Amino acid sequence: MLRRIAAFEWDRGNSIKCQKHGLTLSAIESCFARPILILPDENHSQTEERLRAIARDEDGRHVFIVFAVRSRGRQSVIRPISARYMHAKEIQYYEKENPNV
Repeated sequence: MLRRIAAFEWDRGNSIKCQKHGLTLSAIESCFARPILILPDENHSQTEERLRAIARDEDGRHVFIVFAVRSRGRQSVIRPISARYMHAKEIQYYEKENPNV
């Protein structure tokens, strides 16, 4: 689903929003280097394809990330839109809905 990613796209808007839930930008980026579940997010954007990701940070905590993949020339970049730690009920739901992951 993800092409080879050249970089992450951060600016004042998305970096502040992503960090407000206690995650650092490097922790968010590192989630994409680990096993990750990526699902469509069809209900939240009319202008570009958004995706949802569920991964674990370096401490093993579940992280929920909403992001878009954008083209920059011949390269693709990930633009995180929001990121936060998941609640226990969310983890149970996603594990039940995706038993093979």
